[in-house]
Amino acid sequence: MACNLHSFNSIIGGDIIISGMIFNIQRYSIHDGPGIRTTVYFKGCPLSCIWCHNPESQSFGPELMVYTRRCIGCGKCAEVCAHNAISDRNKCISCGSCAEVCHAKARELAGRKMSVQEVVAQIEKDSIFYDESGGGVTFSGGEPLSQPEFLLELLKQCKKREYHTAVDTSGYGAAETMEAISSFTDLFLYDLKLMDDNKHIKYTGVSNKLILENLRLISRLGKKIFIRIPLIPGINDDEENIRAAAEVIRGTAGVEQVNVLPYHNIAADKYARLGKHSSLKDITVPSDEHMEHIAEKFFNYGVKVKIGG
Repeated sequence: MACNLHSFNSIIGGDIIISGMIFNIQRYSIHDGPGIRTTVYFKGCPLSCIWCHNPESQSFGPELMVYTRRCIGCGKCAEVCAHNAISDRNKCISCGSCAEVCHAKARELAGRKMSVQEVVAQIEKDSIFYDESGGGVTFSGGEPLSQPEFLLELLKQCKKREYHTAVDTSGYGAAETMEAISSFTDLFLYDLKLMDDNKHIKYTGVSNKLILENLRLISRLGKKIFIRIPLIPGINDDEENIRAAAEVIRGTAGVEQVNVLPYHNIAADKYARLGKHSSLKDITVPSDEHMEHIAEKFFNYGVKVKIGG
């Protein structure tokens, strides 16, 4: 099964500079693995989950985000835009010229190319917290497997520094990539969204066959796995999906924790800033009672879950 791979490498003075597309580096994270962590968010994802809470992570290129409430109407953006895209967003090529002159930060570019060395320099700033808290570095997305060379080199650099490493993934990537990064990954945060393949294609745009194959692969390799299940009311909270997910989890060696993550609608503003439409604006956020009910169902199928990250 083919997976689209992306490289952003440069050649400078005859040397190949391994680089990737990043949209955020979050410091002091406590929900992406043990301890205090630095989470590096890769930009670009082969899935198109309709509930995605990071829509700025989907495209593999930079994207303009517009914060209309911050705008002071100075007109600087219109002066520098060579494509007359301020009044017609369809003409925007995400060059970032308007963001560079916007002192009010009403226009920002999501995503920038960074070298391995640049990312590692940011990671090293938090190293003291890793030692004291048992934390480390998590590579998330988007989908980090879609930038395999960049991910592998970052993992190697982290292990050289003896940092704990985690990869937060949908599992949709080449088996060769999974096997290569496994030697340098202490923990996989692995998403299971929908167990029925037709529904998985409908709601994420891709089959789940490769995802399940890669889960079996890292299990055979003896890796530590945390399963994460985003709970979307009306889409994957039915009895059949819960039963099938529990069956896979019970049959997968290495699974040490299962997190059921309730859907939230805080990404609605992000879609608006990107000029995109959110497909799930009308989906109801699951109540605490509903989440407890789902946890009980998993327990009845032999799987103990934790609600939330």
